[in-house]
Amino acid sequence: MISLPLVYTILALIAYTTSFWYLFMHLMSKHNPNSWLIGSVVSLGLALHAAVLYNSMLTPLGINYDVFNLISFTSGLMLLMSLIFSTFRPILALNLIGIPVAATGLILGYAFSRPDQFIERHSLGLDLHIILSLSAYAVLLMATIHAILLWFQDRELKKKQKHRFWVNLLPPFQAMESLLFDLLRTGFVLLTVALAFGFFTVENFLGQHLAHKTVFSIISWIIYGALLIGHAKFGWRGQKAIRFTLIGFILLAIGFIGSKMILELILGI
Repeated sequence: MISLPLVYTILALIAYTTSFWYLFMHLMSKHNPNSWLIGSVVSLGLALHAAVLYNSMLTPLGINYDVFNLISFTSGLMLLMSLIFSTFRPILALNLIGIPVAATGLILGYAFSRPDQFIERHSLGLDLHIILSLSAYAVLLMATIHAILLWFQDRELKKKQKHRFWVNLLPPFQAMESLLFDLLRTGFVLLTVALAFGFFTVENFLGQHLAHKTVFSIISWIIYGALLIGHAKFGWRGQKAIRFTLIGFILLAIGFIGSKMILELILGI
């Protein structure tokens, strides 16, 4: 018998695929896509994605923090943020990245998450800390992908190439750069609140394998904060902003995803 989560997964993938091809074909043919239609279909996919996660993560024993559930959650949140930002920035085309990322995360979460494992019952404060940390990670991952795309655009502009693939495909450089700092500000606020919740709710950092995560997260927070201050006070942008963004996220990823994958998939802790 086909399970309800499988039905939700298939329907979500249909919504994602439909919206992706509609957006892709319109952009390739230089026609303006219907942003309301894109938003509606992607929102339907996200709602079904959330239903799958609800069934997989929320259990009577607590929340299942399996690494593949977290990948699915993060990828869906990335698409949600991309959709929200595209309502007030001319960056609808960037959903061509967010949609397949969310679809891939959904497939990985459904296929490989292990039920009844890695289930933890926490206080409300600690669960909020974890959710906020994941949200910050998703937004800052988007900022990192965005910084890489900006690097490609900047390189084509400086080299004055005749065939400018990234310049022609992506929104204008100024709009892309403005979105980068929108993402960095949002991610920095979420990371700040997540760290604050962590300091008040986590009792034993060493015993819970959290010491290294905390250190890397704080260093990453300092780097992002320095970049935002430098942008506001000294006009930092371009290559400097790209380098700071990449370094900050690499440290954050080492502390969070890297350690979790090693503990679960290799050490089985």
